[in-house]
Amino acid sequence: MSAHPPAGFARRFVTARGARFHVVEGGAGRPVMLVGGWPQSWYCWRHVMPLLAGSRRVIAVDPPGLGESDPPAAGDTASIAASFAALIETLALAPVPFIGYDIGAWIGYALAARHPAAVERLALIDAAIPGISPPEAYALTPAQVPKTWHFYFNAVPDLPEALIAGRERVFLRWLFRARSANRAAIDAAALDEYVRLYSRTDAWRHGLMYYRAIFDTAAQNRATAAAKLAQPVLGVGGGAWLGEVMKRAIEPVCADLRFEVIQSCGHFVPEEAPERLAELLAEFS
Repeated sequence: MSAHPPAGFARRFVTARGARFHVVEGGAGRPVMLVGGWPQSWYCWRHVMPLLAGSRRVIAVDPPGLGESDPPAAGDTASIAASFAALIETLALAPVPFIGYDIGAWIGYALAARHPAAVERLALIDAAIPGISPPEAYALTPAQVPKTWHFYFNAVPDLPEALIAGRERVFLRWLFRARSANRAAIDAAALDEYVRLYSRTDAWRHGLMYYRAIFDTAAQNRATAAAKLAQPVLGVGGGAWLGEVMKRAIEPVCADLRFEVIQSCGHFVPEEAPERLAELLAEFS
């Protein structure tokens, strides 16, 4: 059974140009779209959503192939961004503040660069964006290996899902603990939900499509990086994870950037520091 949305929120499926998205929505006021990453779902925003809903219409969306949205035809973020532009048009939201975390930030950058009319302002949260982040962000160094090893593992065809099948709980428990500063943030209920989602048939393969298309995504982003984003951008790094490294990565592609580091926070910012993140997003969006 899927996790229940927070009080005042409801889930539904929305089809936009043939792509079916899983959407969890609530609140009232100006809209804001929240998009998370791998290996999570809309559920990573469960603590942030009620904090924004008092003054915002909050729309949390599972990216294609993640959570309960249908898988994409291709995993490169130019293709995914086009599907999000269609979703935003279908929901009559354009332009909307787009809050992207992890792979959601990959999508957010591509969407803002390629479909600027869809994005009013953009928040990018703790993500090494392919083609934008410098090569040293992926280097084989003691500091970087814990942060980026999965880029290589996930990009290998067929092997990751073969090794992890039936061991999803072991893998996810380790991943969440290794990348968190606050290990209590992803509790037993959250782990159960993510295990449920990624134990379904082909769920692992669908989620890994983003990593297997990473060279296409990087080439696409290098092309659009020639022009800076016109939208205001908020960057947020987990102090115990990417931190200031993310600022150095995104600053060259932003004309108007505000950047914040949340201390004592690992990679899972929406779950480890929901109150501080909600404050930043409420001010920004």
